[in-house]
Amino acid sequence: MAGKYDLETTTLGTLLDDPDARAIIVDLLPELPDHPMIGFAKGMPAAAVLKMAGGQIPADTVEQLQTRIAAL
Repeated sequence: MAGKYDLETTTLGTLLDDPDARAIIVDLLPELPDHPMIGFAKGMPAAAVLKMAGGQIPADTVEQLQTRIAAL
């Protein structure tokens, strides 16, 4: 069974509003919730935000984020 969130369609704002998902994001990307562009990014699918970050987020961190969010 798939998790309750699909990073391709779930907005970053939705993930940040969920305490469990937010805890994962803060653990892996502690600077993300307070980033100056977060207001703009909250309405975008999480996968799009990760792609926009490009090389700023290591691939293994993105993989961990995807795996842990999918397990919720």
